[in-house]
This record gives sequence, C-alpha cells and structure tokens, in this order.
Amino acid sequence: MLEINQTAPEFSSKNQDNQLVELSSFKGNKNVVLYFYPKDDTPGCTIEANDFTALANEFAALDTVVIGVSKDSCASHTAFIAKFGLKLDLLADESGELCENYGVWQEKVKNGETKMAILRSTFIIDKQGKLVEVLYGVNHEGHAQAMLSKIQQL
Repeated sequence: MLEINQTAPEFSSKNQDNQLVELSSFKGNKNVVLYFYPKDDTPGCTIEANDFTALANEFAALDTVVIGVSKDSCASHTAFIAKFGLKLDLLADESGELCENYGVWQEKVKNGETKMAILRSTFIIDKQGKLVEVLYGVNHEGHAQAMLSKIQQL
C-alpha cells in the first residue's frame, strides 16, 4: 500500500482516445487526482464520474487534472464518456499493471465468493510528483467534493 509523501509510481497508459497519458507529463505544472474504480457504467462508478465532471472547471482552475482508471477497454471508456458527457480522461489499464503499482487490485468477498477486483481508491499527486492523499476503499458519495476540498488546501 502506498503512503502520503511517497513519490507517486510513474504510469503510462492509454486513455479513451487511445492516446498515451503519462504521469511525468504533469510534473511541475499540474496536480493529479488519480481515482480507481471497478467498472464503467455501473451505478457507483457513474455517480463518481458524474460528480467529478460536475466539478471539472473548479479542478481545472486549481491546476488539477482528474483521471479515472479501470481495467475496461478504451472503447468501453469512450462509450461511458459519450453516454454521460464526462469531462475527464479515463485510462484503460487492461493489463492491470497500474492497478498493481498503486495497490488497488485486491481480494474481495461478494456473496460468499472471493475474487480479485479493483478497490475504489483515490490518490492526489502534487505538482512535484508526491502523494499528498492516499485513500483506499473510498465511498463514491460526496467523494469528488471532498477531493476538491483537499486540492484547495494545497
């Protein structure tokens, strides 16, 4: 598990437009809210993505980009963004490498069955590339607003 004040693990992953997004490209000029969610177009994930989209201009005004990550494909992300008019990049971590590097690929028990899944988690990375917030197992309700409040304190 990652901790506050650590250097954020570098990533390079394709977004919904099949374009490479790299953490290093934001260093020195943007904060990054990197949030991991289980699956496109499911109830909790849709609420979370819509909440981040509703606050997109406020995050942008604070030199902050919001990036969502799941193991869904670029095509799935494109459809999800189009369906809800989302204003954020969604990274397709189909290999699971990004999820592993951030410690969010974990065992979950659902209906008595144990399986591996993405633990809804969020990381705030400052302009220097340091983790200033590390949250595992977050609740989507009110989460985007809480992250905006954290960014406002940077």
